[in-house]
Amino acid sequence: MRLCILGGGGFRVPLIYRALLADRAAGRVTHLTLHDLDASRLQAIRRVLAQQAEGVADAPAVEITTDLDAALATADFVFVAIRVSGLEGRALDERLALHEGVLGQETVGAGGISYGLRTLPVADRIARRIAAVAPDAWVINFTNPAGLVTEAMAAHLGDRVIGICDSPVGLGRRVAHALGVDPAEASFDYAGLNHLGWLRAVRVDGVDLLPSLLADPVRLGSFEEGKLFGSPWLQAIGAVPNEYLHYYYFNREAVAGARAAAETRGAFLLQQQRRFYAAVTTDDAMAFDAWDGARLEREATYMAENREAVGAGERNSHDLESGGYEQVALALMRAISHDERATLILNVRNRGTLAALDEEAVVEVPCVVGSDGAKPVPVDPLPGHAAGLVCAVKAVEREVMEAASSGSRAAALRAFATHPLVDSVAVAGRLLEAYRSNFPDLAYLR
Repeated sequence: MRLCILGGGGFRVPLIYRALLADRAAGRVTHLTLHDLDASRLQAIRRVLAQQAEGVADAPAVEITTDLDAALATADFVFVAIRVSGLEGRALDERLALHEGVLGQETVGAGGISYGLRTLPVADRIARRIAAVAPDAWVINFTNPAGLVTEAMAAHLGDRVIGICDSPVGLGRRVAHALGVDPAEASFDYAGLNHLGWLRAVRVDGVDLLPSLLADPVRLGSFEEGKLFGSPWLQAIGAVPNEYLHYYYFNREAVAGARAAAETRGAFLLQQQRRFYAAVTTDDAMAFDAWDGARLEREATYMAENREAVGAGERNSHDLESGGYEQVALALMRAISHDERATLILNVRNRGTLAALDEEAVVEVPCVVGSDGAKPVPVDPLPGHAAGLVCAVKAVEREVMEAASSGSRAAALRAFATHPLVDSVAVAGRLLEAYRSNFPDLAYLR
């Protein structure tokens, strides 16, 4: 099986390769093509992968290229993991939003809108090339904002594009550990949008164990989401939210924490990755060690400002375990290529799963996956407070899609102004102009 990764010079690619090296089953990936616009980053990541493969028999062959059509030509699966404007863009997204006193996170709020407006035109071009060059390939989208990008690409690729995220997997694993059960033995009732979902049940042998956890403040305080949200709020909503909902439920605290921090998350990652890529260029013998050290630091500091803002403390050791999105991607590929039926939480077209949204809206829900792709399974309706937030954010995503496809400045303004975390039309207008002034990629908005 042949896999192509677009954004192949990205920092997280070795996570995927590690999963591929561990897969010894029949029909595994034997050839990996990395595509990126930056040849130096491709070379750096190839050095890390070469060290990972040392001593591994029949490790997947790796080739690199900056030619998109050549990368796609023979692919059975395509991973899309691009970052338009790089981490420099993310850091700027955050800084410009915080200047206006609103959140600039890369997928949530003003920063997510700016990032989406830059990313969708590129994702659209990529989807068109895949449809033309590799029409039979399955596309797995990692690119943020994942639900929004997947929905835009589906206009050209239909149900052959599927979005994945490791947040629901990590949430399910942490809650299962708090319950004292094996995550592999549990089924999870989870529903919403990417970075905007709720875990409503954890069933083992048909019995929902989540109510017992919600009734126990001590156990609720033993894992990250319990610390972030606090037991009173989790008990009030009768569910465990995705960690990204902290930006909505504790917006004032999140903004204050970000403004008080020495640097934004994007600025931290930008400097960290500059050091990593420079180190690999000058000393490729230590490529893997440099990457692994940076990875551990990255995971340990994840959402640090949010935890500090609510006094949640440091991340627990089991929150740093591997087995995130790369394992979801591997399970998804195997389920499709070998018809190994699996149930995974994915980003797919709604098809009536959440009644509050239309058929084509991409949602994040459990899906049954086989050789015919991913099919969402029926889930209970979202409660009113959750459905209202989901509908509001989906409406913003649709305005971003309209702006990206038509170049409409008015649609972009509506996206900023109607987002739940932007509290003023005047602020929205200033944000739009600031982003347009600082990002040449947004000159198309008129």
